[in-house]
Amino acid sequence: MPARRLPTGREPGQGDLLDAALQERLARQAPLAARMRPETLDDMVGQEALLGPGAPLRALIETDRLSSIILWGPPGTGKTTLATVVAAQTHRAFIALSAVTAGVKDVREVIESARRLLAEQGRGTILFLDEVHRFNKSQQDALLPAVEAGIVTLIGATTENPFFEVNAPLLSRSTVFRLQPLSPAELRVVVDRALRQERYQASEDAMTHLVDMADGDARVALTTLEVALALARTDDREEVTLEDVERARQTRVLRYGEDDHYDIISAFIKSIRGSDPDAGLYWLARMLEAGEDARFIARRLVILASEDVGMADSNGLVVADAAARAVEFVGLPEAALNLAHAVIYLATAPKSNTAMAALVRANEDVRNRPTGAVPLALASVHPYQRNKLKEGGGYRYPHNDPSGFVVQEYRPPEIAGPIAGVERRVYYRPSPHGQEEAVARRLRELWGDAPYDNEAWWEFEKFHDPNR
Repeated sequence: MPARRLPTGREPGQGDLLDAALQERLARQAPLAARMRPETLDDMVGQEALLGPGAPLRALIETDRLSSIILWGPPGTGKTTLATVVAAQTHRAFIALSAVTAGVKDVREVIESARRLLAEQGRGTILFLDEVHRFNKSQQDALLPAVEAGIVTLIGATTENPFFEVNAPLLSRSTVFRLQPLSPAELRVVVDRALRQERYQASEDAMTHLVDMADGDARVALTTLEVALALARTDDREEVTLEDVERARQTRVLRYGEDDHYDIISAFIKSIRGSDPDAGLYWLARMLEAGEDARFIARRLVILASEDVGMADSNGLVVADAAARAVEFVGLPEAALNLAHAVIYLATAPKSNTAMAALVRANEDVRNRPTGAVPLALASVHPYQRNKLKEGGGYRYPHNDPSGFVVQEYRPPEIAGPIAGVERRVYYRPSPHGQEEAVARRLRELWGDAPYDNEAWWEFEKFHDPNR
C-alpha cells in the first residue's frame, strides 16, 4: 500500500484541507473500535508496565526521543493505537506501511523521502510498519541500513515472536516491548467508555460475558459491542442484554458458577479415571464453551496422568505435559485439539494409582516413624577424608557389578527393616496393569519375590473419598 500519514491531531496545512475533511467523514463512519481509539497516553487502557507514570516507553514518547522499537503482543492489546499516539506526540514525520501489502519499492521510497526531509529540514521520520513479521528477509534487509544510520526510526508491530520472525541485525537495533492482553477489569473500562459515548447501558451478565469472551482483546470486545448495540437499537431498547451479546458472537452462554466449576472438573476427572473418553470429551467441551481457563484444565490433566494412569503408562505424563505446553504456546481455540488428544489418550490408557499410593506410604513413615541418620556408606564424604578415615567401606558401587545391581540398604535401619523378606518396608507396589506388570517382574528379579509379590499384598486401598 502507498505510504500514508496517520492522523496527528494538529491543524492541517492549506494543502491538507481536503484530506482533513475526508478523515472527518471517515471518523464518523468508522467502526466503534476505530472511533474509540485513544489519542493520548492518558487515554490508553492497560500496559501499565510500559505506559504508566515513569514507565520507560512512556518517557521515550513524551520526550519525543523514541528510538527503533518492536511492539509484540496479541491482537487488540494496543499496538496500532500506540502508534497513533506517537503520531500525535512526535514532531517528526510519521509514515505508516502495512507489511502485508508493502514491498521493497515502498520501503525505498519512504527511506528516500526520509533522507530528503532530514537533509532539507533537519526533521527525522518515524516509520510504523504493521505486521512486521510479514516482511521477508530481503524486505527487512532493505530497511536495515536506514534504521542503522538513523534516517528512519522504526516502530514495528507484530503478533508473532520477533526473536523468530525478525532478522537478527534489525532486531539488535531495536528495543522489543511486549504488550500483554488486557485484564477483565481493563476491558470493562474500555467497554464502559464505549457505552457512555453511545449513550447506552448494558446488563451485568451482558458485560460479564462480553469481557470473558474477548479474552483480553479490546478490539474483539468493541466489535462485539457494536453488533450488540445494533441489535438493541433494532428492538428500540436502551440496554444491551446478554441475549444481544450472545447473538452478536453467535455463542450461547453456559451458566458456570463456582459450584459448577468444582462439580464439572470432578466429573471430568472421574470420567477419564473411569476410562470413558466420550464423557471426558463432553465435560472438556462444556468447560471450554463456558469459558473455563484452559490452563486449569491442562494442570488437572498433568496431575491425573501421574495420579490415575501413572506407571501403567508413563507416556501419559508426556502427553499431558505436551498438551499443557501447547495451551501456552498455541492458545485457544486451537489448543482445544491438544487437550482433546490428551483426554482421549489418558482415558484409554491402563490405569494405576501406585505412584500416588507409594508417596502416601512414604509420607506416613516420614511423619510417624523415627527419621534415622543417613547411613554412613551413603553420606557425602570428600575422597581425601574417605581414604584418610578408612570410611569408604559399606557402599557398593552398582556399576562395578556385572549385573549392574547389588543388594544393599539405602534407607536408615529405623525405616527399612530387614534387607529382604516380607518385613522390608515397601512403598511402591506395582499393579498388574499395563506397563507395570513388567516393572513388577524386574523388581522381583532384583529384590526377591517377597517384597514385590503382587498376589501377597495386592488390594484396592481407599486412599481417597470415592465422592471426591
